[in-house]
Amino acid sequence: MITRKRLATGACALLVALTAALLPTSAAADEPAKESPKVELVLDVSGSMRAKDVDGKSRMSAAKEAFNEVLDAVPEEVRLGIRTLGADYPGNDRKRGCKDTRQLYPVGPLDRTEAKTAVATLAPTGWTPIGPALLGAADDLGTDGATKRIVLITDGEDTCAPLDPCQVAREIAAKGIHLVIDTLGLVPDAKTRRQLTCIAEATGGTYTSVHHTEELSRRVRQLVDRAADPVVTPVATEGTRQCADAPQLKPGLYTDRETFGEHRWYKVDLLPGQELRASVSISADRAVNDDYGVLLRAVTRSGREIVRGSEAGDGRTDVISTGLRYPKPETDDADEDGDGKPAAETVCLQVSNSFSAPPAVKTTPGMPIELSVDVVDGPSGASDVASFGLGRGWWLLGALVLAGFLAGLIWGWLSRWRVAVWRTH
Repeated sequence: MITRKRLATGACALLVALTAALLPTSAAADEPAKESPKVELVLDVSGSMRAKDVDGKSRMSAAKEAFNEVLDAVPEEVRLGIRTLGADYPGNDRKRGCKDTRQLYPVGPLDRTEAKTAVATLAPTGWTPIGPALLGAADDLGTDGATKRIVLITDGEDTCAPLDPCQVAREIAAKGIHLVIDTLGLVPDAKTRRQLTCIAEATGGTYTSVHHTEELSRRVRQLVDRAADPVVTPVATEGTRQCADAPQLKPGLYTDRETFGEHRWYKVDLLPGQELRASVSISADRAVNDDYGVLLRAVTRSGREIVRGSEAGDGRTDVISTGLRYPKPETDDADEDGDGKPAAETVCLQVSNSFSAPPAVKTTPGMPIELSVDVVDGPSGASDVASFGLGRGWWLLGALVLAGFLAGLIWGWLSRWRVAVWRTH
């Protein structure tokens, strides 16, 4: 019995060792430290927050209660700040009222007690300068590579036009700093709902209507947790009207702006044996006409089309996307550069759209573009570009098959050995 247990244990250990040898080792130790995500909560403290229509208490009380729960649940890696609007000036001077926004708690490591104490001192006071508050929050978060998110909680529309908060959100998005604005409307009316939806959509954020304290607390916690998730930070770039002077892109994620019906060009270098994978998404951050489309083309410098991807739609949309793949085959007689290496081919990427808008809709700034570029090792055969949908996962499938085969052999050997021992005794 002891001998059989030892053999079984040894067989299991052998299988574990074989599987570990076939699977890739972790490279976590070599990964650079990631920057901490940043979140700023922007709270409306205007006079209308006195209204008692959220679970029988004032909107301000509901917001404070939700904030206390959120502050207790903020992940350690998140750098959180709080900004207010309408918290200090109670008068009728519009010019002063529209400057009434300040940072209540700086963006950084969170002292929960200090942050709660600061929120507890707030009382509904003044105007609703949403546009200036968004600009201030964007400055608070900075322009570094960290994930940045603004969570705006308000019960009414901006009272400080012509600084249109929706336009402010578009300008923030146009900076390419990957700052997302999420909006929450406390018992919102139709006008407030439209404005907050526009602000959120301009930056790829979300809008939520809130009528209960628990809803507010749960949604803000979700948004703060979402900021802690690892994401790729896009890099701002600017396409050109022709390929010759287009920006040279490396693998990564890029943001740009494109006006209605415009063509934008970018360049990517591709070596023999590599495959280019590119995709583009265009966000309809304003009202557009029903028929629209997006086109992504890969062409040579001389203008010959290599491959294209396109998508079209009809009706309301928030975003439309398409992509392409171009494997450049290995060549024995490829031109070489001065280092004796194969010469790279410059592939021109053209992004076009067929959006149009009603006459009353502003066409500037252009619509947000997100362009993804990746260069990987090409497929082993031209007839197997996608590797039957498995890509480079074939080695893992082979490892599992080999492990299963070895497991079967060992188990069969053990079974025959046990039968032989049983017959002997």
